[in-house]
Amino acid sequence: MKTRLLLALSLPFALASCMATMLPGSPYALGKQPAADAKGLIPSGTVRASVSGDMVMTEARVMGLAPNQYYVAHYHLQGTASTTPCASNGAPIISTAMVGRTDASGMLTLSKSVARADVMNATYYNVHTAADAAGTPADAGVACTAVRMAGR
Repeated sequence: MKTRLLLALSLPFALASCMATMLPGSPYALGKQPAADAKGLIPSGTVRASVSGDMVMTEARVMGLAPNQYYVAHYHLQGTASTTPCASNGAPIISTAMVGRTDASGMLTLSKSVARADVMNATYYNVHTAADAAGTPADAGVACTAVRMAGR
């Protein structure tokens, strides 16, 4: 009887550890960055991040960008220029870089799975115009959102 009770109580925890969980605040709404104004863009969209085991899957959908243009997005660490994450000028977490090209209407969809350890200290997710198909950032960012990772 005790074994059945113990098993019944532990089953939900065992199942929960196998399922993906959303990070607090996800989906995050992307806001316009100063570089967007200079380019006449009005970007908006969302970033969703989910944790499954030791991996984090990030999916971003951004609209209001230039058509048929390459963009690169990645997580950043908190910088020292500001206490506001998107204005802090923190270092990019290069392993999280996602490169994509907008469609004819200016819609961008990105996704990538990375090791959870790579993003646990991230404080923001930034979308930059790319100078090339390799994803070389061409500006400080056109869309951004602060993030808070689970377990931090």
